Amino acid sequence: MPSGLPPPSRALARDACPHGTWEVVRGLPHPRLRPGVRGYRGYRMDLGYGRRRLEVPDACVSLVFNLADPVWVTLGTQRDATARPYTALLSGLQTRPTLGEHAGRVEGVEVLLAPWAAFGLLGQPMGDLADRMAEPVELLGRRADLLAEALYEAVGWGPRFALLDETLRTWTEATGTRAAEPLRRAWGELVRSGGSLPVGELAVRTGRGRRRLEYLFREQIGLTPKTAARVLRFQRALWLVNHGGRPLADVAAACGFSDQAHMNREFRAMSGRSPRRFRSERGADLPGPAGVDRVTGQVTSIVLPGRVSRS
Repeated sequence: MPSGLPPPSRALARDACPHGTWEVVRGLPHPRLRPGVRGYRGYRMDLGYGRRRLEVPDACVSLVFNLADPVWVTLGTQRDATARPYTALLSGLQTRPTLGEHAGRVEGVEVLLAPWAAFGLLGQPMGDLADRMAEPVELLGRRADLLAEALYEAVGWGPRFALLDETLRTWTEATGTRAAEPLRRAWGELVRSGGSLPVGELAVRTGRGRRRLEYLFREQIGLTPKTAARVLRFQRALWLVNHGGRPLADVAAACGFSDQAHMNREFRAMSGRSPRRFRSERGADLPGPAGVDRVTGQVTSIVLPGRVSRS
């Protein structure tokens, strides 16, 4: 199929085990897809034993295709009755942690999307995906399966990322849906402020009434402005807690929390951990790609100790 996009000059960033047991590769999407498509991530692991990984809210919509064994995902910090195996996964914006587990052999591709870009890609209200996960076929139909098959057959990360470029362009054009420009500006303002901009000020800056802005956020982002700000403020605090060694009270003040206790409550709600415990578990010396976060420039994950066995 001829491509509608000229091939980009693609530089791939690769982290890999010298013994060949794992690799994580990142690539930027075609310039015409940015900034809505934030990045691509390819991963491959053959560890010989299973691992558990805690994921925290990151203000991204994630589209994942596992090309080897499925990954089990639980909405929460402990595996329970909500755990499901996924060979493909579409995750909306989250406000709570999730637990991912695999049996040791995984390979796949992840697309990271700004929520307003996911609205254009899916052509459906993003509120339907908030705090939940779905099989891509539920929202994308047969084309999700066709993409999974094509990714499996493609050889190498560069060709896989090029396939994603072309497919995402085609899907977005097919929906004919586009996020409202005031909504995109509002999201950008909120991201730049680290979630500290009051909703009233956000409405003034974008020239929309508060109620109208809240409606657009629920439809095209998935969360209200206030809840989205909570996630972004938490993400900023995560970064400061895990980089630079600042006292926690200073981090709380810098991120706009009312006090350190307020920040602690948000950490427990969104990660199941106190800031100190999160930082300690992040620093654990574990084999495998423990230090590779899903989103460049953000703290998104903890690789948990112990091994998982699943038949």
